[in-house]
Amino acid sequence: MDSEREPVRVVIVDDEQLVRMALRLVIDGEPDLTVVAEAADGDAAITVVDEQRPDVVLMDVRMPGRDGLSTTRELLTRPAPPRVLMLTTFDSDDLVLGALRAGALGFVLKDTQPPQILDAVRTVAEGNPVLSPAATARVIAAATGPQSAHARRSSREAARKQLSTLTERELETARAIADGLGNPEIAQRLRISIATVKAHTGNLFAKLAVENRVQIALVVRDAEE
Repeated sequence: MDSEREPVRVVIVDDEQLVRMALRLVIDGEPDLTVVAEAADGDAAITVVDEQRPDVVLMDVRMPGRDGLSTTRELLTRPAPPRVLMLTTFDSDDLVLGALRAGALGFVLKDTQPPQILDAVRTVAEGNPVLSPAATARVIAAATGPQSAHARRSSREAARKQLSTLTERELETARAIADGLGNPEIAQRLRISIATVKAHTGNLFAKLAVENRVQIALVVRDAEE
């Protein structure tokens, strides 16, 4: 990151004080990142985010009172909302999935090593998703888990209708994104330039009415159910 830029402003939201302390120590030790506030629950998070206008919110999924999903949805309705990176122990796949559908940019496990957490914060701050392969597999499993036949059919039909608006190349790009590939890998797979991949991805955002690559992947998975 450019050393002349202002540090990425981070708010930590977690009901466990020790978790907040540990994350603050890790983040504040980096010259390009700074923790501007902490919150122990969703209501407090909304207040401090409105006050501090951070770039990134590290959001716990499960908290007393207003949980991370509800808080994320509320924050993402704001003008110029922060980027949200979910924290989870993965006993809560359903909430993580809901947060991603709502527009959160990614998720990290609470036991992730500090360097990876820092990389995730920086990645999300740039507006890019964080898609850990292991974590993605868990979320996709939650997305495709048992549900009523009617609900599964409705989700599949809606997703297929969305994908029907795409060109063949856009659809191939969407499927590659769902496989967790980055732009260079997609370019190699489809034998096109990275600039063309970016153009297709921009078209996907517009045509699928989504905000990030995670949501593209979820549409593809729903369609293939």
